Amino acid sequence: MTRQPLLARRAEALLGTAVSATSPVAGGDTSTSTRLRLADGRNALMKTHPGAPPGFFEAEARGLRWLAEVADGVPVPEILAAAEDCLLLRWIDPGRPTADAAAELGTRLARTHLAGAALGADEDGFIGRLPLPCRAPEGVSWAEFYAVRRVLPYLKLARDRGAVLPEDAARVEALLPRLAGLVPDEPPARLHGDLWNGNVLWGVGGTVHVLDPAAYGGHREVDLAMLSLFGLPHLRELTDAYEDASAALGRPLDEEWRDRLGVHQIFPLLVHAALFGGGYGARAGALAASYC
Repeated sequence: MTRQPLLARRAEALLGTAVSATSPVAGGDTSTSTRLRLADGRNALMKTHPGAPPGFFEAEARGLRWLAEVADGVPVPEILAAAEDCLLLRWIDPGRPTADAAAELGTRLARTHLAGAALGADEDGFIGRLPLPCRAPEGVSWAEFYAVRRVLPYLKLARDRGAVLPEDAARVEALLPRLAGLVPDEPPARLHGDLWNGNVLWGVGGTVHVLDPAAYGGHREVDLAMLSLFGLPHLRELTDAYEDASAALGRPLDEEWRDRLGVHQIFPLLVHAALFGGGYGARAGALAASYC
């Protein structure tokens, strides 16, 4: 490990301890991650993002704290410091995925979801580097919130960027009036909000942490749909444990929840279309058509 003076000095100012070495961490398409070795023997992860919009790292820290409120819920990294220009987290040594760890994560995710929340959030956030509208008008249903706050903003952005064809956009729009009849109404869950494989950290010793939340109150099938969309090692063990834990907590999943995963996968596909282009817009259109 070497030492990047500018990053080190910024971390020292926030942590009040010397940084002896730094090294880049691979991965991530939004922020730059750097491992810090601190003089007091700890290791930390420093996230920076040149030109980050106002509130970017504060929103991530707010989501981590909110998820951490749930006793025996999904583990999240400890926040060491949060500022306008960076976020410092306690370093977690990565391990390997196991079926037992996935099952434990499924159980903990059910506890987090069923701890409950109000629909949306008091403050807007971010998903990736895009703004995420989270404020919910009083009395709005999940179907309305999902259509207006999750699908339509990213459909418009993807269309404006030429990342979704008009016919695929029309298929998505045709699905929206049918959402209330497709997705069962239930109390809002405490969501991670961006729960894909890249935001799941398999730690040494079998503890799995979740990272980079876009947290808000919403339908619990959103997190399950995103895990299924982009794949996760031992996903079946996770979802089986989730089903068992939800039933034990008195809120079993609907028997047809797996058949509805595509409804809530349209949102992350449109986010990806807006960010990266490619075939994500066509995939969103095809999924929407399958429910119409």
